[in-house]
Amino acid sequence: MFQNNPLLAQLKQQIRESIPTKEGTIKATARGFGFLEVSEKESIFIPPPYMKKVLHGDRVTALVRTENEKEVAEPDTLIEQGMTRFVARVKWFRDRLNIVPDHPLIKDAIKARAKKGLDEKSLKDGDWVVAELKRHALNDNGFFADVVELVAGVDDPIAPWWVVLARNALANQAPQDQEQWQTLEEALPRQDLTELPLFTIDSESTQDMDDALGIRKLDNGWELTVAIADPTAYVAHDSELDKIAAERAFTVYLPGRNIPMLPRTLADELCSLKAGEIRPALCARLQVTFDGQVTEQVEFFAARIRSQAKLAYNKVSDWLEQKGDWQPESDVIAEQLRELAAFTEARSRWRTEHAIVFKDRPDYRFELDEASNVVAIHVDQRRIANQMVEESMIAANLACGNWLAEHANTGIFNVHAGFDSEKMEQLIELLQAHEAPFDPDTLATLDGFCALRRWLDAQETSYLDSRIRRYQSFAAMAVTPAAHYGLGLTAYATWTSPIRKYGDIINHRLIKAILAEQAHDAHAPSAELATHLSEQRRMHRRAERDIADWLYVRYLQSAVTEAKVFDAEIIDIGRGGVKLRLQENGAVVFMPSSLILANRDRLECSWDDGRVYLDKEAIFELGQFTQVILTEAVEETRSLIAKPAVSVVPEQQEKLEQPAS
Repeated sequence: MFQNNPLLAQLKQQIRESIPTKEGTIKATARGFGFLEVSEKESIFIPPPYMKKVLHGDRVTALVRTENEKEVAEPDTLIEQGMTRFVARVKWFRDRLNIVPDHPLIKDAIKARAKKGLDEKSLKDGDWVVAELKRHALNDNGFFADVVELVAGVDDPIAPWWVVLARNALANQAPQDQEQWQTLEEALPRQDLTELPLFTIDSESTQDMDDALGIRKLDNGWELTVAIADPTAYVAHDSELDKIAAERAFTVYLPGRNIPMLPRTLADELCSLKAGEIRPALCARLQVTFDGQVTEQVEFFAARIRSQAKLAYNKVSDWLEQKGDWQPESDVIAEQLRELAAFTEARSRWRTEHAIVFKDRPDYRFELDEASNVVAIHVDQRRIANQMVEESMIAANLACGNWLAEHANTGIFNVHAGFDSEKMEQLIELLQAHEAPFDPDTLATLDGFCALRRWLDAQETSYLDSRIRRYQSFAAMAVTPAAHYGLGLTAYATWTSPIRKYGDIINHRLIKAILAEQAHDAHAPSAELATHLSEQRRMHRRAERDIADWLYVRYLQSAVTEAKVFDAEIIDIGRGGVKLRLQENGAVVFMPSSLILANRDRLECSWDDGRVYLDKEAIFELGQFTQVILTEAVEETRSLIAKPAVSVVPEQQEKLEQPAS
């Protein structure tokens, strides 16, 4: 009687139109319900039945009504899909192909079909595939996807690497090599520096060495020569290989394997600054005063060089610290290392006083066996040799940024605008609440930003520092000169890693064009290219985190069984619990509120305050060090779950202290 009744349909539409709506992003949970995230401070509950029509990350408008005295959201209109291209696992059901997205908050299978050319029947349960979502439940009767690529078989031992690369749309093979490589004809002459005592410092296993150094003490400071590998001697602008390098943007570095941006013959052989081999290079001579200031006197030029020695970070550090048996190959190299160490100390002092120096944090390195299993995680501290190379590269890139700004007013610049302008009011309120000695008008300036960072570094705890970092903008790449607040520098353009970074290739070509007085013929980079490079850099960093999370879960399975206690630093606090980094190995773990205290009514996890309260009294805060025990290592979601090593209930333990880092 009522079926297809136009009056009833009209009445239903009028009722829906009278219900208030809000726009937001879907946030799913592992327990089936979800939230409509309207803003940082407003979220609305979505019951499990309504979540069947949306996926985590969808942008939607939702009807907002009250059910059982509780405000709930019903997703109504899809604005933007949170997931279009994704990695999934094959799941056959009643002889029909289904796939389950590889996402910790998406559990339901999606009906699928294999694209033309892919043998659907050859897919096995558990195989890894790439899929594209073709139909969405808010627009159609359910979800449906096309399987477009087989990533790895269910039993493939290196599936984690293939999956991570596929998820982030990164290449999994080196570009195709050539049988022969010829250097390009260039208008710019090359100086002969083959007798200059230049040397490289890298990890012992490094093959793609792209920077060599030489230093000479002057009456008023040092002359630092920085020689950089020159792939533009082989790769022509807009050639097929150049287009491939531009698309890739960076070399992929993952534990146990790397995927070069350039063919391996170029990256590891012809361009690599191998000891004893003559190589084309782009060079700079910098003048640095004894107080560590890089002067405006800089000279860029093309050259042929021959590295005199391949040195290793640990051996150089040991020698300078008078440890071990290793010795430099010659007195000349020994004297170079002493002067470079003195230069490094001067530059570090200058940057500490005038710019920004990051606190030293260790690097964590996975050791894998032949089957790609993690056998150990090594902690590599940043020692003097690492700092020598780092300070040399920062000085060289600062000089390049200022030089390109002066001579071309374009290039690929790394920029960072300091604090997000939309969050400045909240930042000022936070600083005033903590009686920070700053004029609000200075916070948007480079000097003001640097002064605040130095003041934060001098505080007894990192709590306020951790909170303030939430108000910072993101670093990006740009084609016009601008300051890099995060480094405290007026301009910063990297040119020191052209084997690994396409933006550095662009800057090499610009430098060469200016030196050859052909700047008018130089191909200026576009804003679209800078945006692409920024996006690729984010994907590379995400891939590094993804594979690390996977390997940590595999490696720490035994720690769960042993109930091992770990020292950990709190790095984030949300309403669901606490995120921490284990000091022993760098793994990131999550401590849910339910494991902090069973009676969660007494507990409040405040993202706004960056603290966890028990009966209104703070027991955890950002930057605090505490101890945890791993309770789960779930490979399916690549998640590590932890609980406090000691009960937080006051009658069983006094309020947790906050030890120094």
